[in-house]
Amino acid sequence: MIKNILRIIIALIFLASGFVKAVDVVGFSFKLEEYFSPAVFNIPFLEKQALIIAVAVVAFELIFSFFLLLKSNLKFTLLVLIGLCVFFAFLTFYSAYFNVVTDCGCFGDALKFTPWQSFWKDIILLIGLSILYFLYRDDFDEIEEKTNFKKYLSAFAFMTMVFVINWGITHEPVIDFRDYKIGTDLNVEKQKIEKDPSEFKTFYSLKNDKTGEVLEVNQDDYVNNKKYWEEGSPWKIDESKTKSKLTKQGYESEIGKFKPETQEGVDLTDQILKAPKAILIFAYKPKEANINILAQSEAILSQQKDAFVYGISTDPGTFKTINNAMMDGTAIKTIARSNPFILTLEKGKIVDKRSAEDYIKQKK
Repeated sequence: MIKNILRIIIALIFLASGFVKAVDVVGFSFKLEEYFSPAVFNIPFLEKQALIIAVAVVAFELIFSFFLLLKSNLKFTLLVLIGLCVFFAFLTFYSAYFNVVTDCGCFGDALKFTPWQSFWKDIILLIGLSILYFLYRDDFDEIEEKTNFKKYLSAFAFMTMVFVINWGITHEPVIDFRDYKIGTDLNVEKQKIEKDPSEFKTFYSLKNDKTGEVLEVNQDDYVNNKKYWEEGSPWKIDESKTKSKLTKQGYESEIGKFKPETQEGVDLTDQILKAPKAILIFAYKPKEANINILAQSEAILSQQKDAFVYGISTDPGTFKTINNAMMDGTAIKTIARSNPFILTLEKGKIVDKRSAEDYIKQKK
């Protein structure tokens, strides 16, 4: 009884995790790109394969968590899930210890974990799977009953997985867990951020030239204690180890990073959010965007006389017939899953969002 309850709970956790990543597998691939980047594991040749790897990981997680739920191929299933847990535990520990990737993307944008929370979650799951392996060890050689119900349910689950993953890649996620979902008012979100901002403090690494003692002191204690800075003080600041740390978590929203600028550095945010209607086309990797899709999108947008139209990318020369604006590529990725992508706002409220290809089809 206990082992069945534990098996079902762990299977459902893996299914939830896999489903959320499957819904937005492109977003999960962005997270893998962070891990593959020079700043983390420095294996850039895998960055171009991130989407394929993301699909493979998600498929493995969903298929074998479903097998665990059905108690199918139990020994092999448990070994695969234990392997996945070890893999994710390594990634999350590395993220936490070296503070390089602040969110592992384990549950996509639906549920955010700090790196250490993600690591301990993986350790708990690993322990749970190991216990299951021990409890079910005598059942591994039992002949599994193949019923029509299991066959039909497995087929339905597989087709659902394929549909959800494919739809998220070719269109937009079936379920949008992001801050930029349709109906969100960017003006309201920005006001919330302004009313409850996060607070940071500078922490200095000080070394005593006489004793060799090293201290970490926050900016307030440093200013209030003159022994650290008065003339002749043996305490010296090591600038290379000076850090800014979060001391109060304010209202969190990716919308805080929404700040399109002209090539000259003029902030366009207020104009966009106050416009009766604004249509924005984004390209986070403009050189990889389909040239024909870009051209057709621009042709349609250039005819929108009643809207504030801008092309936003990481390159000031991306768009040829509409005004260009610049924004950080990572910030664009939080909005757009397609490259290019079109967002429609009315007085700062998101009323439509879709891939540029789907936008073109809608307008035909």
